[in-house]
Amino acid sequence: MDLLALSDFNLVARHGGFGKAARASGRPKATLSRRVAELEAALELRLFERGGRDLKLTEEGRALHERTAALLTEIDETAASIASGGDTPRGRLRISAPLLLSQTAMGRIAAGFALKYPDVRLEITTEDRPVDMIEEGYDLVIRVNPDEDETLIGKPFLHDRLAVVAAPGLVRNEADKPVPGVVRGANVAQSWEMTTPKGLETVDVEPVLALSSLIMVRDAVLTGVGVARLPISLVSHSLSDGSLSHWGDIEGSEIALWALYPSRRLLSSRVSAFLAYLKEAFPNGTPDELTAYIAR
Repeated sequence: MDLLALSDFNLVARHGGFGKAARASGRPKATLSRRVAELEAALELRLFERGGRDLKLTEEGRALHERTAALLTEIDETAASIASGGDTPRGRLRISAPLLLSQTAMGRIAAGFALKYPDVRLEITTEDRPVDMIEEGYDLVIRVNPDEDETLIGKPFLHDRLAVVAAPGLVRNEADKPVPGVVRGANVAQSWEMTTPKGLETVDVEPVLALSSLIMVRDAVLTGVGVARLPISLVSHSLSDGSLSHWGDIEGSEIALWALYPSRRLLSSRVSAFLAYLKEAFPNGTPDELTAYIAR
């Protein structure tokens, strides 16, 4: 297989069209079109659906792109590393991280990593939705309790749990009347099972606020407006100084933050360096370490 033609195919696939790929790379559009046509002829496969304004990958084209893009990147990185006389991390590193971690810790993590590895161009985007790492060009994604995905590998680097907390002035009503609550998401009545010193208990909650961010939920709960479920790392200091009371821990609410990357044998030095940096920042991966990191 012609590696140059394969590289041009991946360039066009990544940018979604010959014109966009030509502008991004400085290569002639006609050359890219010819190379892709030659690759299709050699494979006896149609790799793109041509027609209309958009260029779309066929099923075979998508499979080829997913399986070869990362390998070609590794070849380029290996050649660059050898040429530079070492394996110092360099180049672009794109990471997708969840909202709460981004709001509380990723800024400092990113800054510390950039200072340690100045040749890496680090880009971090914040989103809680599932992402297609290959299609969207991510090198690493950080997710909370991710679903199993045979195309990705990784391991958890932080653990947390959900606690039921409220301002000290909010008293739990024992007469089976729901307590006011602050929730993330749908504004509907809920029942929370929590572990307390007395055992397993249930608290019925009638939301008075529905907010999209856990930071917003925490700030609202501190005013005394209602009870909430929040990560223990986010409220540890408030529990310690008495501005919040701990009602219990949500049963079965263990949280794990995973660093995930495409399952391939060769891992780029940039990703390896970032994984090592996370391990350095959170050596044991406990909620207390995250609390201390946020507070510093």
